[in-house]
Amino acid sequence: MGENYTVTQRQRLIELNAEQHIVDQEFELAEERNQTFKKVEFDYVKQNREKLKKLLHEEHKPLALQIQDKLIKWLTEEAGFTQVSTPVIITAGMLDKMTITKDHPLTNQVFWLDPKRCLRPMLAPNLYEVMRDLHKVTKEPVKIFEVGSCFRKESQGAQHLNEFTMLNLVELAGVEEGQQMERLQELAKGAMMAIGMDDYEMVTEKSEVYGETMDIVTGDLELASGAYGPHFLDPKWGVFETWVGIGFGIERIAMKMGNHQTIKRVGKSITYLDGAPLNL
Repeated sequence: MGENYTVTQRQRLIELNAEQHIVDQEFELAEERNQTFKKVEFDYVKQNREKLKKLLHEEHKPLALQIQDKLIKWLTEEAGFTQVSTPVIITAGMLDKMTITKDHPLTNQVFWLDPKRCLRPMLAPNLYEVMRDLHKVTKEPVKIFEVGSCFRKESQGAQHLNEFTMLNLVELAGVEEGQQMERLQELAKGAMMAIGMDDYEMVTEKSEVYGETMDIVTGDLELASGAYGPHFLDPKWGVFETWVGIGFGIERIAMKMGNHQTIKRVGKSITYLDGAPLNL
């Protein structure tokens, strides 16, 4: 039987963003393994150090923030959407309106501050409120979006974070009945074009909350999910017009575009910066 990297060596290579086939490499002798590890580690450390220097001297913003900025620019300057900012703390009643009651599986993933308040696990409840009230005031179609942190007690897998960034856009009373899916696809294409990504596909899925969704995926990674109304949740929010909305996972997009092995490298962190570990 051949020699594989030790647990410590494997962890270090994963930390440095080594590809899986490198991490799984097999050797005839332990001495060969150790010599190869030193060389491979040296090369990856050099790559990560150069990446950090490029960030500091040229780019000045991590990839996740660059993606966020490009989407904001497209939405405000081309697509006619207005940016809003809403509270991170929401009420249990708002989750109830989203059908996330005590019996719902998602309620166990919520960070509760007390029995009546929590850190928002999604942007949708606040956006429901804002788009409804804006439409009441203006009597016009409403196109708004928000970028902000959401919080869930997710599994500690390669694609999940406890704190993650969502960009949600919603358009109310501006789409004719029967044209919602077409509008979702149009917005999805525009967003992907804005960030310069073409390695994706759009698929229709079933959702516990929204019924039917239009998801943007690449491989087995979901980058965004779109939904539309009229919907059975709408009357609870006082919404009675057609609407479409898409939520983009900023870190998931950055993970894919930056070719990172885990999402933790591109999330909010004091351990990584723009995918590069700070313990080089």
